[in-house]
Amino acid sequence: MLNTSHVDSLANPYQAGDACYALWQILIARDSDAFAAADWSLCDADFAHQQFEGISANGSFDPINWSLSYPTVESYRDDWLQMADRFLNISFASTSHRELLYRMQKFAKVEIAEGRAIVWKQFWADELLTNGERYAISAQSVYRLLKIDGQWKIVGFVGYLPMESRAA
Repeated sequence: MLNTSHVDSLANPYQAGDACYALWQILIARDSDAFAAADWSLCDADFAHQQFEGISANGSFDPINWSLSYPTVESYRDDWLQMADRFLNISFASTSHRELLYRMQKFAKVEIAEGRAIVWKQFWADELLTNGERYAISAQSVYRLLKIDGQWKIVGFVGYLPMESRAA
């Protein structure tokens, strides 16, 4: 259940104890904090290393264009760290990198059954840069998680999917 009693973009919108609360902590809070610090160690424990695979949609809705870009957590980590470094070199006019990461992400849908979860996470931003240009992103990812020893772990995702339109 969503907690709508606050407007703090850095705060978890779900009620503590709700499964969505734990998923948000993994997929938005820890991921954003780690990405803004370019520090993989902050989120490494959120992955099921032996079961993980990451698929890149390569910006396409057509699955024939998708690829197994990340057969291991380590292969994803290496690319993730490069993406974080590139992101941190962007100069935003009026927001911090961490704040933008939190503001630009939301769960569009969550399904949980039998210790498994699928989370549809959307990314949307249109932010002014210090040079007057704009940073824009409109994408989505679908994450698969498994509850292992009472803890949610990321076992895979399809990422870099386009969005047809910005969801409200």
